[in-house]
Amino acid sequence: MSKICQITGISYQSGNNVSHSKRRVRRRFEPNLFVKKFYIPEQDAWVTLKVSCAGLRLINKIGIHAALKRAAANGIIANY
Repeated sequence: MSKICQITGISYQSGNNVSHSKRRVRRRFEPNLFVKKFYIPEQDAWVTLKVSCAGLRLINKIGIHAALKRAAANGIIANY
């Protein structure tokens, strides 16, 4: 499974490890992902999502139903 948030679409960023001598080596900054189960009362079903911390805050703010609709409208998830 890829390391992409299924609500916000956040994936990795690339950057450098910089040593004390200022040598630079490429690295990846991974998103802070969690695998969580959410209950959707409109469909009376549980769904398992891989969400970032920002995705969890969005779900807490607007609700799981609205967050899934927004992700589908932005093309992050296939259908909802």
